[in-house]
Amino acid sequence: MFKKILEFFSALAPAANRVSPDKVKGLYNRLRWSVFLSATLGYGMFYVCRLSLSVIKKPLVDAGILTEKDLGIVGSALFFSYAVGKLANGFLADRSNVRRFMATGLLLTALINIALGFPLTFIAFTLLWGLNGWFQSMGSAPSVISLSRWFSNHERGTYYSIWSTSHSIGKGITYVVIASIVSFAGWQWGFWGAGLIGLIGAAVVALFMRDSPESEGLPSIADYKNDHAAISTSGKSVGTLQKEVLKNPYIWILAFSSALMYISRYAIESWGIFYLQAKQGYSGIEASSIVSVSAISGIVGTFISGFISDRFFNGSRNVPALVAGIINVISLSVFLYYPGAGIFVYTLSMITFGFAIDILITFLGGLMAVDIASKKASGAALGLIGIASYMGAGIQDVVSGMLIGDGRSTINGIESYDFSVVRIFWLGAAIASVILTLFVWNAKAKD
Repeated sequence: MFKKILEFFSALAPAANRVSPDKVKGLYNRLRWSVFLSATLGYGMFYVCRLSLSVIKKPLVDAGILTEKDLGIVGSALFFSYAVGKLANGFLADRSNVRRFMATGLLLTALINIALGFPLTFIAFTLLWGLNGWFQSMGSAPSVISLSRWFSNHERGTYYSIWSTSHSIGKGITYVVIASIVSFAGWQWGFWGAGLIGLIGAAVVALFMRDSPESEGLPSIADYKNDHAAISTSGKSVGTLQKEVLKNPYIWILAFSSALMYISRYAIESWGIFYLQAKQGYSGIEASSIVSVSAISGIVGTFISGFISDRFFNGSRNVPALVAGIINVISLSVFLYYPGAGIFVYTLSMITFGFAIDILITFLGGLMAVDIASKKASGAALGLIGIASYMGAGIQDVVSGMLIGDGRSTINGIESYDFSVVRIFWLGAAIASVILTLFVWNAKAKD
């Protein structure tokens, strides 16, 4: 049984029959677009199945199903399991058939969302949401590995940044479509709607993604584009290269920087809507609409980030990452501390936040580590960044839930919240992340 599972997920061997030279270009171009689009749309659907809880939190609290502290524990269950899963599945994905690996993860996370729409105890809710985190971790590494296998060093930044718009696509669908469904049909349909979208995404990945150029009878991307890195890792085993990832101090610095950035990221993605409802008195639709603009600006940020770094900085991500980090700090400061802010100011802060945070997700959350690791160990590099990032996100959810719950008070039947402490936590993490990005300036790329 176990042997059959391993065989099912194992990476495909190079095809016995090679594609004739006159057909290589046409087939390569067609399959590259098929892989790229399925990875982008598929990972966007992963996000819908991950963020569904964000637009359901206030209805769950209002209905007495879960408290703020309960939600912090539930949310952290996903982040912690996702963190461990990112590391484990990152190493596994380097050796896997990425199409089967990714499609299976998306199918299972969709089924978890559907199950969460039915009445459950707090323990069952927590366990299922934690299990969802593990299946969620089967999405990112296969996507990035597929880009590493199908796109060369000097074009990967551009395609990686466009692929990263999948985060914003998923956020946009969640904050607009799923939030609207919840407003009209109840919180259960928030989970069920996300699950149905996830099932569609799993079908897209299964039908249109491919494992590697070699498995299709094509030359490797480095040979096809004649784009070999300055530092060659040929001749080394995947295991050896993965060990080198764990010994690389630059990747560890990126991991800690990304962890702090993820605290600020999920401060908004997990609690931004709740903050606007509880602190500023906006309705669910109003709060979701304000936060949802970050998805639109995020698409712009991710779309141009890789192109700019490839075109104007010779593939270096350091300067764009630093600028984005500073913009993130400013945006959070306005959102959390601007006195007497209205819808316009909050919306503007979310526009700049989305633009900056999606650039940081693209660079700190993966691409910078992939650049400086061997492409044969891309999954391991992404896994190390991932476990640190989502440990940070998990700690954020637990701490935020406790601080928000402790700041809740009811006087004469009127409920109010004090966010003063948790705001310091969120903004301080963003500032510390910017400082750490300064320590990876001299890292070099590998083949």
